[in-house]
Amino acid sequence: MHQQERRESQREREREIEAMVSKQVQKRDPIYKKLQSLRSISNSPAHSKSSIILDAVTYIQELKRKVEEMNQEIVAARAQVSTPAQNPFPMQLKVEPREEDQAGFQIKMFTEKSCSGLLVFVLEAFEELGLDVHQARVSCSNNFLLEAVATINNDDQNGEDHNKDAEVVRKAMLQAIQSWSEVSQ
Repeated sequence: MHQQERRESQREREREIEAMVSKQVQKRDPIYKKLQSLRSISNSPAHSKSSIILDAVTYIQELKRKVEEMNQEIVAARAQVSTPAQNPFPMQLKVEPREEDQAGFQIKMFTEKSCSGLLVFVLEAFEELGLDVHQARVSCSNNFLLEAVATINNDDQNGEDHNKDAEVVRKAMLQAIQSWSEVSQ
């Protein structure tokens, strides 16, 4: 009888060991699967648990940095885009260098609303830039339309004025519109 008790006791220990091993395997399998998923998502070449986790942390930090950059780009893009609510006088503005005259520009401005007094601000901007208007067509009745050909004033030409480009003229026109808008409202 003593021997039978031993066998039974040994079988019970074996069952307990089997149960412990089974529980460890059951715990290990989900963790292993999660680590493999983490390794796959973060494109980690590592095989050890700590290296996979370290690569995942680095990957998450990189994603956070990219999200922050994208958010900054969105904020910058929103600041550049002018919506009708922000700009009650939507204006089409086009400034191009003239091909036949290196120091000349063709300026076109249009809005569907009448902008009483805007022409004065535009002409003041031309004067501040040292531009001579050679040809212009303006309509201020039901809408505002300006088509002008201007060149750098020969009297004002120095090394700095030769470097004026269409973007400088465009910014000056936008500033004239902004100044007019502030005074008009």
